Amino acid sequence: MGKLSQDDITKVKAMGFLWNRGTDKFSGRVLPGNGVFTAEELMDIAECAQKFGNGTAAMTSRLTIELPGISFANIEPAKAFLAERGLQFGGTGAKIRPVTGCKGTTCVYGNFDTQGMAQQIHDEYFIKWGSVKLPHKFKIAVGGCPNSCMKPSLNDFGVEGHRVPQYDKEQCRGCKVCMVEKFCPVKAAKVVDGKLQIDPDVCNACGVCSSGKCPFGAVAKHEDVVYQIFVGGTWGKKTRMGTPLSKMVTAEEIFPLLEKTMLWFKENAYQKERLGAAIDRIGVDKLEAALFSDDLLQRKDEILAAPVKERA
Repeated sequence: MGKLSQDDITKVKAMGFLWNRGTDKFSGRVLPGNGVFTAEELMDIAECAQKFGNGTAAMTSRLTIELPGISFANIEPAKAFLAERGLQFGGTGAKIRPVTGCKGTTCVYGNFDTQGMAQQIHDEYFIKWGSVKLPHKFKIAVGGCPNSCMKPSLNDFGVEGHRVPQYDKEQCRGCKVCMVEKFCPVKAAKVVDGKLQIDPDVCNACGVCSSGKCPFGAVAKHEDVVYQIFVGGTWGKKTRMGTPLSKMVTAEEIFPLLEKTMLWFKENAYQKERLGAAIDRIGVDKLEAALFSDDLLQRKDEILAAPVKERA
């Protein structure tokens, strides 16, 4: 590592530069707003990799691009180079991590504009809350359907879009080959005694049947999306499935719930304790009571000003 000290390594890690093991070089993480880079941005990133790194780039699980082989002396020039082009390094530390969104914006199964929502969350929270120190990392994922490609249930705060079937039994013709039954991915739909039945215990409201599969409109085509919110998911040394909130919510409820979740985390978790561990320690009922009231938002400034709790 030459003359690099541990303080040097720690300092630049906070800027998004991680030490390349066994070398005196670093990998810098370039941040997208929502998992999407433009072609021009990719060309700028490639040029940065050639000028300051080893000429390669690698995607991370948070959809950032890591540029390895950057020397300590080249960190500030690399930052300046990308800043001039509207890009930045970052994405590490005990704070909000880069927001990930699946390709639901363009995917045939996507129930809403996932990348648009991810960008909004990035702008409103990743950027504006960038200086807020949390007890631990906080990961946010936006998924367009129950296919769960972005794994919302394995993030601290996960959003998953659903379209609940709007079924009018009177319009059902009992077709010999029912298009709703045929295309139902989870086999919740089945024609029984000449009428379609949708098993609510099996249906996951994926939205496939709400895309106009029934030619007679027994299952109406619609774009009304509701969202399942997961809190406290983790994946790694300790795995915890995110806790699904007890009711699905509207798009207008998502941002207040996200903000209240982070405020609850800031107020209740100990330093280096993940949200899921804090939920298990304190209780889901107490978390939900806080999330579905306005108390946390009313005390927002007080909570943000307080230091992170230390264990006794």
